[in-house]
Amino acid sequence: MHDFNLRAPEGANKKKKVLGRGTASGRGTTSGKGNKGQQARSGGKTYVGFEGGQMPLYRRLPYRGFSNIRFKKYFQIVNLSDIEKRFNDGETVDETTLYDKRLIKASTKSGTVKATLPVKILGNGVLSKKLVFNIKAISASAREKITKAGGQVPVVTGATVVGPKAAKPAVKPAAAKAAEKPAVKPAAAEAAAKPAAEEAEKTE
Repeated sequence: MHDFNLRAPEGANKKKKVLGRGTASGRGTTSGKGNKGQQARSGGKTYVGFEGGQMPLYRRLPYRGFSNIRFKKYFQIVNLSDIEKRFNDGETVDETTLYDKRLIKASTKSGTVKATLPVKILGNGVLSKKLVFNIKAISASAREKITKAGGQVPVVTGATVVGPKAAKPAVKPAAAKAAEKPAVKPAAAEAAAKPAAEEAEKTE
């Protein structure tokens, strides 16, 4: 082996880093030391729309209009065409039977079937079976088709569901009410007769 064949292993000798010689070199300005202040801190990021502390654009613009998206109600939709396929004549349609027939999503943690979202029956399709519905939300077209097929639809009063609508009692006319009442009460008649009898005795 000769002296002129000796050399350092690969990677042992490195070139010196030239710093601060312009941005084109890749190590200008901060010379690879990073920024100072907020940008040198971990988590020192800003949110979308941040304008350095001044009032951002989305807050400078005026509010116009109103949206009730926060109050929107979401339903699990079940059409009459699905009910026609899964139910037999005379059955009851409620959350439990709809869950058993895999038409809605529900929770059974408490031992009872409770729908994850309110159920609504829509009138898409044809219904030829006589069914009893125990669902609060039913569209007008679905109600018409259910009653036309001979089924029963509950009457919704507020947040409760009641049975078939009962017939109101007939209102009696005023003349019939007056005829039922006695013309003079017995106690009032006796009180009026006593002074008349006393005066008759005095005159005798």
